[in-house]
Amino acid sequence: MRYLLALLLPWLAFFSMGMIGSGIICLILQLTVIGWLPAAIWAFFAINNFYADRRNGELLRAIEKGGAPKP
Repeated sequence: MRYLLALLLPWLAFFSMGMIGSGIICLILQLTVIGWLPAAIWAFFAINNFYADRRNGELLRAIEKGGAPKP
């Protein structure tokens, strides 16, 4: 869902992740016709990093508990 938002409305993808400041900057960038493509690419990278950080946090919590992480 977030990847579709990143393609159509990149600034809304940032807002859905709680990154308000980046979302405002992305909205300003998207308002220009040339800036829409870089804004969409930036949103894709930000979503990828968001999921990677969440995945790494789950792995660290599982290591601290001494159990195996859920697949």
